[in-house]
Amino acid sequence: MSLNHQPTAASTGMFAFIIILTGIGAGVAGMFLALLLHTVQHLAYGYSLDSIISPESFLMGVSASSPQRRVAVLCLCGLVAGIGWWLVHRYGRKLVSIKQAIGAEAPLMPPVTTLSHILLQIITVALGSPLGREVAPREAGALLGGWLSHYARLSFEQRRLVVACGAGAGLAAVYNVPLGGGVFVLEVLLQTVSWQAAVAALTASAIAASVAWLGLGAEPMYAVAHFPLTLSLIAWSLITGPLFGLAAYGFVRLTTAARNRVVRNNLLPVLSFINFAIIGLLAVWLPALLGNGKSAAQLGFASEVTMAAAAVLLIIKVAITASSIRVGAEGGLLTPGLSNGALLAVVLGGLWSLAWPGIPAGAFAVIGAAAFLGASISMPLTAIVLITEFTRIDHDFLVPIILAVAGSACTCRLCGKWLGNS
Repeated sequence: MSLNHQPTAASTGMFAFIIILTGIGAGVAGMFLALLLHTVQHLAYGYSLDSIISPESFLMGVSASSPQRRVAVLCLCGLVAGIGWWLVHRYGRKLVSIKQAIGAEAPLMPPVTTLSHILLQIITVALGSPLGREVAPREAGALLGGWLSHYARLSFEQRRLVVACGAGAGLAAVYNVPLGGGVFVLEVLLQTVSWQAAVAALTASAIAASVAWLGLGAEPMYAVAHFPLTLSLIAWSLITGPLFGLAAYGFVRLTTAARNRVVRNNLLPVLSFINFAIIGLLAVWLPALLGNGKSAAQLGFASEVTMAAAAVLLIIKVAITASSIRVGAEGGLLTPGLSNGALLAVVLGGLWSLAWPGIPAGAFAVIGAAAFLGASISMPLTAIVLITEFTRIDHDFLVPIILAVAGSACTCRLCGKWLGNS
């Protein structure tokens, strides 16, 4: 993307104004979507009904609910997902993705269809869908940025930049990652480090995150203890980094194949209902399966899951993520990828500890989450920043995280070149 044109002072001022408005709007949208998510979760599973933001986690609420309620809620999730997306694809205008909105033609995102798509993602994740919720606030920010820049008559290049900044700001708002949102824009969406893009992206993300604090607070996404940094942990990061890359490559191939074969016909509601009913039945024994993976990741970070339980959770989480995509459910893969990495790290760390004990499982999980995420979504820098902001981990812990992410990202990319992406 080229940003080397010479704008006038008036156009630069309008551009800055739209970036600020986009940041504020993305912050409000992210806050609303997060509050909607919590509200639906609390109502569906019957916990913390007197407070939208409460110390009781989703996993605690789900675990306290009856097995029958879990199955019933997931059956409802299947109906909402199946009927909702069938209606969107049958009667709505064609969806415009964020990448399309910042692409060569830069079409505007259709408001009604996009908003329906956003709300369906949030509601289904709240009910227990294994897909991520991060796409919804990104789409909300991009939608807002696109229409604001359109009405402000910004230049073509400026409009693409505003849309990208809106997407990053939405991510920053809902996850409280002001730096991560900006880096995501630069590394993943724009793939540029020009000063104008950097300033715009970081400004919009910082504004959005601070606006969202008003309703969501400024707490980190995950509670993580202090982990000692040892030579053994650094060695583990070097050795296992490529293993996370191989696993991430396999996950990408699996989810891509599911997306390429997604159901869009009249069978979508039926297949969606069956898929989520099965997930509900599995959740009778494994409540940590429900949701986008945050619960499973937190168990790993807190060293509260055994190696065997982590292996079982990992296998089933990957399977239900792919099956949910296959039957037409929509959502992101950021938190699912993060939780996959955390669970895999508990397994690999457990094996390592058989010979070199003394490292908490949570230390392995934090490193593995970043390594898997960076490779699976092809954003190593963003993954490092996100895991740092998600957990507020000690600065020294960046060393094993960076080493693992580097090994994972390189291995995943080499697999793509050698084995192909088809």
